[in-house]
Amino acid sequence: MFRSSLTLALLLSPSALLAPAATAQQAPASGARVVGSDSDVIARIRDEGLNRSQVMPTLSYLTDVIGPRLTASPAMKRANEWTRDKMTRWGLQNAHLEAWGPFGRGWTLERFSAEVVAPQDIPLIAYPKAWSPGLRGTLEGPVVFVDAKTEADLAKYRGKLKGAIVLNSPLRELAAHFEPLGVRRTDAQLQEMETAAPDAPARRPPTPGPNGGKVPTREELRAAQAFAVTKAQFFQQEGVALVVDSSVRGDGGTIFVQSATVPNAPDTPREKRVLPWDKKAPVIAPQMVVASEQYNRMMRMLTQGEPLKMAVQLKVKFQDSDPMGYNTIAEIPGGDLKDQVVMLGAHMDSWHSGTGATDNAAGCAVVMEAVRILKTLNLTPRRTIRVGLWSGEEEGLYGSHAYVAAHFGAVSAPSTGSSVSPSATASSANSAPSAPPVIERKPEYEKLSAYYNLDNGTGKIRGVYLQGNEAMRPIFREWLTPFADLGATTLTIGNTGSTDHVSFDAIGLPGFQFIQDEIEYGSRTHHSNQDVYDRLQADDLKQAAIIMATFAYNTAMRDEMLPRKPLKAADAR
Repeated sequence: MFRSSLTLALLLSPSALLAPAATAQQAPASGARVVGSDSDVIARIRDEGLNRSQVMPTLSYLTDVIGPRLTASPAMKRANEWTRDKMTRWGLQNAHLEAWGPFGRGWTLERFSAEVVAPQDIPLIAYPKAWSPGLRGTLEGPVVFVDAKTEADLAKYRGKLKGAIVLNSPLRELAAHFEPLGVRRTDAQLQEMETAAPDAPARRPPTPGPNGGKVPTREELRAAQAFAVTKAQFFQQEGVALVVDSSVRGDGGTIFVQSATVPNAPDTPREKRVLPWDKKAPVIAPQMVVASEQYNRMMRMLTQGEPLKMAVQLKVKFQDSDPMGYNTIAEIPGGDLKDQVVMLGAHMDSWHSGTGATDNAAGCAVVMEAVRILKTLNLTPRRTIRVGLWSGEEEGLYGSHAYVAAHFGAVSAPSTGSSVSPSATASSANSAPSAPPVIERKPEYEKLSAYYNLDNGTGKIRGVYLQGNEAMRPIFREWLTPFADLGATTLTIGNTGSTDHVSFDAIGLPGFQFIQDEIEYGSRTHHSNQDVYDRLQADDLKQAAIIMATFAYNTAMRDEMLPRKPLKAADAR
């Protein structure tokens, strides 16, 4: 799941394009086929999904065998091909890889180890950042903490850092845990979601600041980002050999790590920022993250006047031959309404320190299991049911956005009619008022009934985010009724973001993310080295596959397509 401040800049907020409440198509047309009460079909789906599930074997292959799936890496391409072939064997048709991009360079970790070697040996729990440069052979060098909060502080280190291994983060205080790391949504929390206002944000457990304290303000964050750029540039000028950070959250050996940092001024327009996977990325120092307890120990030893020496091996390989990313697409052809489409999707790319189990092989395996169930039961849908397994989600929803733009439509500038990137659209939305953007619709735009997404970890489905589409409430309420005994009852009018349904919702298409139990997603697994198969909850994933299969089937069998939020008059072309 892509979760950062880039989300708003990468995809236009649906509220900029859509009216706040549905007025047209507020209920199924008279005569619409009611399938929520088709107890025989639902009983068969439940039986197959609970008693002959393939979701965990699918997950084991994606996570244990293929492993982490960084966008544009060989492992990501292998996952694309394996899922394509697997769904073909299950009987799906038109299974293929669909290219998008160009994205940039792939990156593979080939060898890594890190330890303190003097004055004593301390093996370190550590991971390099993705797209970090490698080292030539084994680096042995002194460890230096750069205690600088201003440019004047940095000046004191001029001429003293060449070949050094620099500790870049402050000491991070760690508190004892008096609450469980794994949680489920309570009845009170679900009721609060059910009665939330249309503009209420999705509620998630708060993420503490880098030092376990309060979350920084926007101004504090901006100042910190500006100084981080200055510091990174200083390290590069001084010839620092390796930059080491503490994990920004987590403890007990859990490390949260994403991509290497390339210095960009905070006021650089997002579409002009240089990213570490860009071929034109400048030379930067290698970067890694160390478990907070061990990082703190090194800090305290240096504070006590004890010099440290570290030895690090870091061998990586960049893949430059193919700059494209790929999505895996497959489908169950429909019957009398086969030209209309119902889509299920999840992102298949991951970060690299774990095996991308809860984020998001879980979602992919559930989606695959849902269509396997339908195919195994020989349930012939009226509409075509199509699977999209995306890449590039972690870097900014790239794969799903490219698919939507290629097949359904995109946001464009009204004055020129030319296509506008999501980042440019969001930037303009935050600047001076101008003519509103419009949606350039493609012929397939009118053919998509709905897109369903799963990307909030391993937790079971508890309901659906309606994304401001009140017309969906009675329809989804009926469809959830048979699953009350499995804990799925909640409908919230509120939006949730940071994952691939946003690519659809942003241009007015019905795109939905399911509400899921948190389990250990925010506390332990999301983007961490603990995002592995052993943290998955098999029963929860079986339940999710059953519900996704039913929603796909119900959507495919209705006489009418699902209602959409009405577009503003000037927004559609």
